[in-house]
Amino acid sequence: MDTLRNQAIAEETLDPIDWSAVRALSHRMIDDSIGYLRDVRERPVWQEMPAGVKAAFEELLPRYPMPLDDVYRQVTENLMPYPMGNIHPRFWSWYMGSSNFTGALADFLAAIQGSNLGGGNHAAASMDSQVVNWCKEMIGFPPPASGTLVSGGSMANLIALTVARNVKAGVDVREHGVGAIEKPLRFYASDQVHSCHRKAIEALGLGNKALRRIPSDAELRIDVAALRAAIAEDRAAGCQPAGVIAAAGTVNTGAIDDLEALASLADEEALWLHVDGCIGALLAIAPANAYRVSGIARADSVALDPHKWLHAPFEVGCVLIRDASAHRGAFAVTQEYLESTPRGLASAEWLHEYGLQTTRGFRALKIWMALKEHGIEKFGRLIDQNIAQAHHLSRLIKEEPLFELVAPTSINIVCFRYRPRGLKEVASKALNIEIMLRLQEEGIAALSDTTVHGEHCLRVAVNNHRTRREDLDMLVAETLRLGALLTADCWLLAQ
Repeated sequence: MDTLRNQAIAEETLDPIDWSAVRALSHRMIDDSIGYLRDVRERPVWQEMPAGVKAAFEELLPRYPMPLDDVYRQVTENLMPYPMGNIHPRFWSWYMGSSNFTGALADFLAAIQGSNLGGGNHAAASMDSQVVNWCKEMIGFPPPASGTLVSGGSMANLIALTVARNVKAGVDVREHGVGAIEKPLRFYASDQVHSCHRKAIEALGLGNKALRRIPSDAELRIDVAALRAAIAEDRAAGCQPAGVIAAAGTVNTGAIDDLEALASLADEEALWLHVDGCIGALLAIAPANAYRVSGIARADSVALDPHKWLHAPFEVGCVLIRDASAHRGAFAVTQEYLESTPRGLASAEWLHEYGLQTTRGFRALKIWMALKEHGIEKFGRLIDQNIAQAHHLSRLIKEEPLFELVAPTSINIVCFRYRPRGLKEVASKALNIEIMLRLQEEGIAALSDTTVHGEHCLRVAVNNHRTRREDLDMLVAETLRLGALLTADCWLLAQ
């Protein structure tokens, strides 16, 4: 009976029945992928999905199998032609990075190997630690410092601020909670601070009021004198100043706070200095622009994004913490089933003890392979190249009477608007938004818009290793064309 019962149970697997057919399709996918990147310049930056394509993403859960060839056909028809566009050389909407082919292959290999980077004694975990060490080396952090790879800048900043809160709380927050903190903690950042910091402070149980926004100066950097005054005011009011969040590149304009001055102030006031370097920390590897982040190595913690100026495929961020014991102390929990052993798989450090995730993806390989292939010096030159391109665009804007530069161009973010003489602010905003949308809809370029010190403008973030100066020349010409078209056909009068 047992033999018959075993014969009746057909055990299944997700492995292919015909490996040769999968091999052939896989080769075709690779060939198609190479063509997709090779010809990216010839395609629209972005295009709207037709109704039929949108409807395909509303289909119900599949219950029965479909041949893999047909599955792939749906991908090529419904997904690949309609990307966000950030790998395109004329995508400048947000500060994202543009990926690279080697990194994409690395993601495939990482998925094939299938390692969980929670830690343990295996090669992927060692590579993860090596990449963190390389990140420390890039910005000048000392070897004993710690760090961890995470999903991106938002999580990197949250990890750093968690450690800062615990260190500065004056009580064991992990044991007793934030309610046991005697004096309300205060963190300080400029009024240009990224929204992820508000989310982090709220998630840490401190509340939005714990994040005090300090006015920025004419160059959109934190006003150090105003910061010093705010710290004194909070102390007098019975609050506990805990940390400063410095910007090594704001997301709005790329402005870089005076990191040396903030490091000295933090030393004087016994504050934690965290540098949000997700925009510009990697300027430290750029020969012509490293001076802009002088002082970053003095920070207590730094957040950076390898999926930006190292162009790793999404998603990978990194947080570095000077005090390794404080870092581990903020997250480590000993579980019975994760006890270390003198040898074997559990005989190495558990990497999950430095963050919130126990299960961690193998993010390191895509950084490791690209750095091995190109070398760090090339990535530094590409950063310098982007900054030079942004300043080229700024010069073109300054030379054109119909354009107005709304904010100083610090690094690689240019804020400007099309502004015919006599055009009122409300009409200017409507006109510039329409120009931005038509640039997107015509597949020419993808920009974003923002507001800088109360003035609406278009925003160009040059963070793409495929961008050429000719692309920026095209942007200027097309913006002038669309601006002239919209004003000539009385579009504004209809608004």
